[in-house]
Amino acid sequence: MVDYHSAGQPYPYGGNGPGPNGDYMAQEDDWDRDLLLDPAWEKQQRKTFTAWCNSHLRKAGTQIENIDEDFRDGLKLMLLLEVISGERLPKPERGKMRVHKINNVNKALDFIASKGVKLVSIGAEEIVDGNAKMTLGMIWTIILRFAIQDISVEETSAKEGLLLWCQRKTAPYKNVNVQNFHISWKDGLAFNALIHRHRPELIEYDKLRKDDPVTNLNNAFEVAEKYLDIPKMLDAEDIVNTARPDEKAIMTYVSSFYHAFSGAQKAETAANRICKVLAVNQENEHLMEDYEKLASDLLEWIRRTIPWLEDRSPQKTIQEMQQKLEDFRDYRRVHKPPKVQEKCQLEINFNTLQTKLRLSNRPAFMPSEGRMVSDINTGWQHLEQAEKGYEEWLLNEIRRLEPLDHLAEKFRQKASIHEAWTEGKEAMLKQKDYETATLSDIKALIRKHEAFESDLAAHQDRVEQIAAIAQELNELDYYDSPSVNARCQKICDQWDVLGSLTHSRREALEKTEKQLETIDELHLEYAKRAAPFNNWMESAMEDLQDMFIVHTIEEIEGLIAAHDQFKATLPDADREREAILGIQREAQRIADLHSIKLSGNNPYTSVTPQVINSKWERVQQLVPTRDRALQDEQSRQQCNERLRRQFAGQANIVGPWMQTKMEEIGRISIEMHGTLEDQLQHLKHYEQSIVDYKPNLELLEQQHQLVQEALIFDNKHTNYTMEHIRVGWEQLLTTIARTINEVENQILTRDAKGISQEQMQEFRASFNHFDKDHCGALGPEEFKACLISLGYDVENDRQGDAEFNRIMSLVDPNGSGSVTFQAFIDFMSRETTDTDTADQVIASFKVLAGDKNYITAEELRRELPPEQAEYCIARMAPYRGPDAAPGALDYKSFSTALYGESDL
Repeated sequence: MVDYHSAGQPYPYGGNGPGPNGDYMAQEDDWDRDLLLDPAWEKQQRKTFTAWCNSHLRKAGTQIENIDEDFRDGLKLMLLLEVISGERLPKPERGKMRVHKINNVNKALDFIASKGVKLVSIGAEEIVDGNAKMTLGMIWTIILRFAIQDISVEETSAKEGLLLWCQRKTAPYKNVNVQNFHISWKDGLAFNALIHRHRPELIEYDKLRKDDPVTNLNNAFEVAEKYLDIPKMLDAEDIVNTARPDEKAIMTYVSSFYHAFSGAQKAETAANRICKVLAVNQENEHLMEDYEKLASDLLEWIRRTIPWLEDRSPQKTIQEMQQKLEDFRDYRRVHKPPKVQEKCQLEINFNTLQTKLRLSNRPAFMPSEGRMVSDINTGWQHLEQAEKGYEEWLLNEIRRLEPLDHLAEKFRQKASIHEAWTEGKEAMLKQKDYETATLSDIKALIRKHEAFESDLAAHQDRVEQIAAIAQELNELDYYDSPSVNARCQKICDQWDVLGSLTHSRREALEKTEKQLETIDELHLEYAKRAAPFNNWMESAMEDLQDMFIVHTIEEIEGLIAAHDQFKATLPDADREREAILGIQREAQRIADLHSIKLSGNNPYTSVTPQVINSKWERVQQLVPTRDRALQDEQSRQQCNERLRRQFAGQANIVGPWMQTKMEEIGRISIEMHGTLEDQLQHLKHYEQSIVDYKPNLELLEQQHQLVQEALIFDNKHTNYTMEHIRVGWEQLLTTIARTINEVENQILTRDAKGISQEQMQEFRASFNHFDKDHCGALGPEEFKACLISLGYDVENDRQGDAEFNRIMSLVDPNGSGSVTFQAFIDFMSRETTDTDTADQVIASFKVLAGDKNYITAEELRRELPPEQAEYCIARMAPYRGPDAAPGALDYKSFSTALYGESDL
């Protein structure tokens, strides 16, 4: 009996392990040696090793029943080695003598030793004598060498590799935690998890219970034997009833699962690589389609909006112009802000797409003609240029029409008053009543005519005012000027006729004046004083009913002061009225005194006391009405002044705040510190602080709405307009969004390229050092100095200039003459990292095609998910090689086209 615990014999079955250096498997734990002869373990090893040997011997049409006895003559042992190695051993000896058996076993042991396995203390005599311990040790050595040694998973091999493979495959399953090859497998769930991971249709894993290990183990063993061609090597009861199942038996059985699934693993890896590449390509195509649609919609909106903003056709009335102003405000509040967001999002999507294309080693995206970001920016500039003067034009038109409407109404009022005064005057002047009148009547007619002439002279000023107003309306291009001109011409013509008739009648009266002596001096005096007083009252009524438009508190206060001065003259006017009425009463008193019968009307004037009293009462009524109108207007102007101050106070806070934030963002984008995630978090907090400030802007919008509704056009309390605030707010949001997008793209570049945080900070420090003007971009000379500082040979010679021009073509493909920090990072990441290539994708397709130079649609549909498979089939060209089969597809040209190296 050999002592396996003695010095120089560390391997439990003899030898230093089956490897070139005696140790390709990790040294077994001490408990392995101590329990080697445990009957339960020996029973498990016998059953497992016998089943493992038979799984290979059946390929040669034989099997063993007793592992101790059936290998004693060496014949089946040699046959087993030939089957598992695929090599021929020396011809065995067919004799029945002991020496023949020993020679055959030695040939088998020599073959094992030729495979790099150093056997110690295992001799042919022990095998021939049926030594169970030595026989099991020899079989374990064969299993290690031919079933376990070549297992390799992520730089680990043999036992460790097999254990790592089991851990990776069973990681997603509950109640499974593979840490070893003994007790981790007792409940049977690990075996079921391995099968379910590769063939989920064979196992209903969710119905298994951890507290029923025998059922779990038998289920896994039966499914493996029936569907996976893995013989039943273990006994469920033996595993459950053993405190620590035999590790070698478990490893032997588990290695059969590894070899059964290893072929599927390679195909899965290849398919995953292709799916990854195709998923990236499909995502990029979706992003391109989304960009094209969004760009088309935005450009179409700009194309439709610009002609509307450029239309400067004035309207005839102030109401129509105010409606146009309201439409424009709806455009600014409702229609434009979403388009500003779409434009910003479009630029962000475009930059993100270009970054993803660079990171996946794809060619840059070139939008359709006329849909470049520069085209959209150009169209947007045209839109804002058209918008810039539109509101100012509208307000100017409203300012122009407002006094124009007031002037036209004033013309109509004066014209109506004059036409009412002239009514019947022409007929009166044409009368021949003086021909049959008495002397007193003639004198009365003369005096009456003199009073009329006085009245006519008093109305001369109104006619001149009417003509002046009509002229002003013509100069201001009033839309209804033709009707104004016609009415004014009619008044002037009639006035000329009245003047001519007045002159003719006076001559007729003077002709008969010598014959007319009696005249009532009192009536004459009444007429002379009543006429101007009557005219004064008419002018007063006209002034009291005159419309007024003011825009400032000073203007309304001036009107109130003028009105107060007018009211101060009313007592004198009342005394004049009483004096005029006293003349009439005196005439009547004298007539009564002398029994003179007077006619009903004053022969010298048509202005009766009733007319004077009626007009005086009208003046008295209009004065308080005028008071209320002026007071209402004063209240409105005071309210407007409060609105001006309220808006100015808020605008003078919001405007400087936005200017300060813009300056801070400029500094942040240049002087970024910490990790990119810290910078991104800082920027997002900064963006949130800006968004949180929006209620102040909304409050200002509400105040501005009140100002606009009150038709307030000027505000001397602030230099900020709502237009300035809106533009500043849009620029602030766009700037912070672009800065965040730049940092996000830097994170994408860093993660995709494997750039460390220290490298990213070094890149930022180098870039900022040479960005002397802190504009966020390097000029050609600054970029060359930066490259020289990083060790690039771009000195001023022919070779250096050529290298520098090559690098500039990479970082500045559009020839703008500047290098952004994103382009600088992309260049440095390409210099320091590697990405998937077309050759790698071609190699993956070759695995799926079984080493053929082409692949078929059936193979693609079998190995790839349906969406990716149909994507490849639709884009692969037919294979034209000499070995082409029906339906063959060229995966090589397809792979190179994915990376822009050729066209599909």
